[in-house]
Amino acid sequence: MSALRTILIAGLAAAAASGLALAQEREPAERQLLIDLAYTLGEAHALRQACQGPTDQYWRERMMMVSQTEAADAEFDGRLTASFNRGYAARGAQHPTCSIDSRRDELAVVRKGEGLARKLGSIERPVKRMGPDDPAANGDPDSVASGAAPR
Repeated sequence: MSALRTILIAGLAAAAASGLALAQEREPAERQLLIDLAYTLGEAHALRQACQGPTDQYWRERMMMVSQTEAADAEFDGRLTASFNRGYAARGAQHPTCSIDSRRDELAVVRKGEGLARKLGSIERPVKRMGPDDPAANGDPDSVASGAAPR
């Protein structure tokens, strides 16, 4: 299962870096993917804690990374937290103790999270450059972004 966790973490990193969009800049469908990912991370957190114990914070820490990266406004951050908590409560009630079934379900949930992270990571958006090093802002003649290419 550690390989799937590694893939999910890489997917989360890619999702977070996909154009470095803040949550409020995302389209509604992308925001829904984040809500779904938060729910899935909550599920994974409950299932992992069933076997590792209540001090294990592996998936909760990943959720905190998503929240920090997205820098969502208070309303959307609250929605992410509520979704995580619903996923946690649902799976915690279903599997209060470690079992073969809880481990099987954790694997399935991690795979679901991997798919969501891949979807988020595949979103392409233009890079907004507005700093002093932006070639277009300085009229850099070698920049293809600043007009016609030199001949």
